[in-house]
Amino acid sequence: MSIRVKLFIFIPILVILLNIVAFVIFQSGKLVQDSYHIMMERVLLYKQISTETKDNLLVLNSYIINQDDHSYKQYYLHKEKLEKLRAKLEKEKTTNIGDIQIENYDQMIQSFLDSEMAVVSYLKLDDFDSYLLRYEEAEKIAGFIQEEGQNMVDRELSYYQPIYHDIINYSRQINQLGIALFLTTTLLSVVIAIWMSRSISIPINRLVEKAQQISKGNLNIETEDVAKANDEIGILGKAFHQMLKDLKHYISQHFQVLESKRLVKELELKALQSQINPHFLFNTLNVISKLAYIEGAEKTSDLTVTASNLIRYNLRKLDQPVTLRDELHHIKEYLTIQKARFQERVHFEYDIDESVLNQIIPCLTLQPILENAFVHGIENMESDGEINIVMKDEQAYVYIKLSDNGNGMDETIKQKLLNYMSEGENGYSTRKSTGLGTINVFKRLYLFYGEEMKIEIDSNKGVGTSIIFMLPKLS
Repeated sequence: MSIRVKLFIFIPILVILLNIVAFVIFQSGKLVQDSYHIMMERVLLYKQISTETKDNLLVLNSYIINQDDHSYKQYYLHKEKLEKLRAKLEKEKTTNIGDIQIENYDQMIQSFLDSEMAVVSYLKLDDFDSYLLRYEEAEKIAGFIQEEGQNMVDRELSYYQPIYHDIINYSRQINQLGIALFLTTTLLSVVIAIWMSRSISIPINRLVEKAQQISKGNLNIETEDVAKANDEIGILGKAFHQMLKDLKHYISQHFQVLESKRLVKELELKALQSQINPHFLFNTLNVISKLAYIEGAEKTSDLTVTASNLIRYNLRKLDQPVTLRDELHHIKEYLTIQKARFQERVHFEYDIDESVLNQIIPCLTLQPILENAFVHGIENMESDGEINIVMKDEQAYVYIKLSDNGNGMDETIKQKLLNYMSEGENGYSTRKSTGLGTINVFKRLYLFYGEEMKIEIDSNKGVGTSIIFMLPKLS
């Protein structure tokens, strides 16, 4: 999950939870407020009706005494107020259908208003006895209204008292729930904040630590742990891991190029050290060959020419590749000289597929292997020495096998040769050889062909040694 998705999910969740807490608390307060408002409206209505009834009686009395327009207007205004209050009571009667007390209370107010109007009417007719009777009736009804109003107030307070306690208890529970929700959301927000900060800061700190190690030259560090996340930090970690992998690859390639150049120079130096003024020797051998031919020593002349060709091939630059045909011709020249030296003690067998002779191969690759076969394998044999050379086409590879039936080698030497890229010595060569050791040959082949090249060694003490090359096809 990406950091952006995390923010879009968890922040709205926290906001929603906090809004729920605020809404619950608001609704609880609103419920209490509405209930209290209803109760207070009724109580105030009853109180206002009682007060206005009393005021109506007073202004009526003032009108009876003064009988002027001002007193009449005051009476009429208070009468309208009382009628408006009665209209509000009518609404309460509609809301509470079947409430007898409200019905009786309403009838009392109506009777009081009727009595007042009758008093005014009889007063205008100068009917003293009638308006006095109606005034006494109005006074009596006003007293009933005030008494019943107080009873209605007491009834409302008694009715709403348990409801009020229930509301208070409910409000207390809601408040407790609100506090619990507030604490929960607070704790949840802290946990989410810590989790999100750790999911961002910890991988970044790991990247910083690994970058610091790389800046100090330590490339052998594990970076896969910072590339496991599925967010933007994980993408950054994967890119960092790939960059380190590519850096190692480029450094390895650069090292191989440097190692190849160093090895070629080293081999050239050793080849030069093993020669005593080779150009002078090459010219001298040519003179000896011609002199032997003039004197009739044809075998000596041929052998001298062979040695001359061998030296001339060795004068090639080692960093320039040759064809397998050239290398085969060179080793045949070399074996011709060895045949003259060992006579019937050794014989050679060839199994050559002509189709592979155009394969490109580093110069002086096979001759050092055969030289070691003589030095370490069959030099001390009195007879029946064998050297076998096989070159075949194996699909994507060129198969080369160089074998002897000499002394063989133990497992330690074999493993040392196969671990040629970690060996610093030339290995498996003596002062009697050209100095181009087997390990150096293996290194040059590896640097030339890369990891696709395969080398195998089959050797047993007292049985012989076979060195097999599987070379990727090049032309």
